[in-house]
Amino acid sequence: MNVVDLITRKREGQELSGAEISYLVDEYTRGEIPDYQISALLMAIFFRGMNSRETLALTESMVHSGQVMDLSHLPGLKLDKHSTGGVGDKTSLVVAPLVAAAGAYVPMVSGRALGFSGGTLDKLESIPGFNVRLSLSQFKATLQNCGCALIGQTEEIVPADRKLYALRDVTATVECISLICASIMSKKLAEGIDGLVLDVKVGEGAFMRSLEEASELAQNLVSIGNSMGTKTVAFISDMNQPLGLAVGNALEVVEAIETLKGHGPEDLTHLCEKLALKMLTLAAPPEKAGAAREKIAHLLRSGKALEKFRQIIRAQGGDPNVIDDYSKLPQASHRRDILAQRSGYVVTLNARMIGEASMALGAGREKVDSQIDYSVGILLRKKIGDFVEKDEPLATIHFNRESKFQEIRDTVLTAFAVGPARVDPPSLIKNLVETSL
Repeated sequence: MNVVDLITRKREGQELSGAEISYLVDEYTRGEIPDYQISALLMAIFFRGMNSRETLALTESMVHSGQVMDLSHLPGLKLDKHSTGGVGDKTSLVVAPLVAAAGAYVPMVSGRALGFSGGTLDKLESIPGFNVRLSLSQFKATLQNCGCALIGQTEEIVPADRKLYALRDVTATVECISLICASIMSKKLAEGIDGLVLDVKVGEGAFMRSLEEASELAQNLVSIGNSMGTKTVAFISDMNQPLGLAVGNALEVVEAIETLKGHGPEDLTHLCEKLALKMLTLAAPPEKAGAAREKIAHLLRSGKALEKFRQIIRAQGGDPNVIDDYSKLPQASHRRDILAQRSGYVVTLNARMIGEASMALGAGREKVDSQIDYSVGILLRKKIGDFVEKDEPLATIHFNRESKFQEIRDTVLTAFAVGPARVDPPSLIKNLVETSL
């Protein structure tokens, strides 16, 4: 096959066959096709798009560019969830141990922060000693012993995605639905899971700003998963304001633990319960939902989900005592409140601005190789619909450098709009996509 011919055809909006897409992925992964040619192909795809057949072929080729985990020896359902990324989204830290405590296996390959949205791996690594770089054999052993293991992408799993994502990031081709779908689903389907629940975020603090965009992404993701034999559904959830109250790695770990203790913020707890319930009932008849809901409530109430998280932390080399003593987590040297300048109700709370402020403090990455400060972040004191008095705290900033605080204080204040009339918080769950395109 001639690579230039394939690039030309896609540039002209023509469909590539499954064999042609497989050739491009395989040869690029082996280093036989140079970056500059794949960069041209990515830009052609960005502008011309891919149809559902091409997107499915791309996903399948990426899945088989490396090892596909065989978890058939594990007696039970293998389930996972994936969020498209948002501000304050620590649901994986709650849902993974909760579903594992219910008896399922959760093999979770997660990502890192890039830009204003936080990454699950960075949150986990704020726990002293927690190792997210397990080998595949260690990963499988932890999964078998604990029912759950949480790691980053390895050399063996979907190497094509690792190369393609790095190239997309520097060629302005990230925002393409077909490429997003193939990247997300290739990693998840390589886990060897039976079912997948997706959480597609929409709003100011999400990659997809409009409900129309989020719905298109959700439909495509669900279609790919089901076409490849993995039962897949997608929630579309609000990300106009941050999820929960904590934004920043160690702060979010504390909030996740509090949620497992039954003391989490209402919105975070509600979404975690919804995600866990859908995971556990993916293949079950509707009448089983009530029993699963009761089981989830019992696991949280009894502390069994919390103990499962303690077991996972210990198994992956972390200090399980953080669950009882939050001072063992990284602590910022300074805390300062952002005060309301007038009395009234919080009518908007811009998640993107809060995420960008947290990143500027050091909690996120502006570049792939940026160093994370696990201790810093923002603790929200008010959210949409809450009343605030003049000079009452809207948020507390956890920081280590005065210059960083000065840099973000106005951004955080501006993220809150305070008005005379109360507005209801935005509905958290916008839709549930269960059928393929």
